[in-house]
Amino acid sequence: MSKTPTTVWPLSGFGDEIDPDPAVQAAVLLALGASHIEVRSAWGTNVSELDSAQVARLKEILDSKGLKVSAVASPIGKVDVSLPVEHELDRLKQIISVARGLDARYIRIFSFYRAEGQSPEDVREDVLARMGALAALAGQSGVVLLHENEKGIYGDTPERVLDIMQSVDSPALRIAWDNANFVQVGVKPYTDGYAMLRPYLEYFQVKDALSTTGEVVPAGEGDGELEATIAALKADGFTGFASLEPHLASAHELGGFSGPVAFGTAARAFAALAAKNGIELS
Repeated sequence: MSKTPTTVWPLSGFGDEIDPDPAVQAAVLLALGASHIEVRSAWGTNVSELDSAQVARLKEILDSKGLKVSAVASPIGKVDVSLPVEHELDRLKQIISVARGLDARYIRIFSFYRAEGQSPEDVREDVLARMGALAALAGQSGVVLLHENEKGIYGDTPERVLDIMQSVDSPALRIAWDNANFVQVGVKPYTDGYAMLRPYLEYFQVKDALSTTGEVVPAGEGDGELEATIAALKADGFTGFASLEPHLASAHELGGFSGPVAFGTAARAFAALAAKNGIELS
């Protein structure tokens, strides 16, 4: 009998959930078997504010450890949609320069908050105009934007994420899938959204949550249908990045924190689910 080939997913993780120091981030990720890192901040400075000298220093540290960058986790689109288009385009230009300095192809973004009392329908046209402009800039620059389904933004349900993807219709805009964030807005991720969004799904952010409280928990311990999602991705031939974003100690507007111990707990929980489904993490 021929043996079923092993599926290999490159493993990454949000370094700043481990420690502010990139050297510590890299050491822990390597110890957990990761080959990549997702960069959201370094030395406590968000990627939107890193200068060229800091980017060069960060690249040097990661190169010395043999760690590559899977994505730059930007805060683009985590602002009110009433801001001018140019506000986020200017920030994206800066973040594209960071991505280039780190040899990263992917940049994570969001699809805008709205004022209290406004409905998603009220801001739809403004959101789509901004997402289209961002995707156009990304396309010209040779990078791919990954939309994360963060709670409270326009694209926080599968239907509205699909609306963004179909309306913008750009190869420079794809999906960073986050099971936990869907749970936190009352969605059953695999049941309600997977088939609909799979054609655009290019990056897998590993996070789980409880539907009763919204609390983030290790992969497989919540209501995020992680195992069903992992099995389906494998069956579909997915070979993209799996990026750990545990949020096990705290969460705030621009990210979250876990610390090395909780981050390790999250990594081992995901590794167990991956192994159960015949997926090797590298």
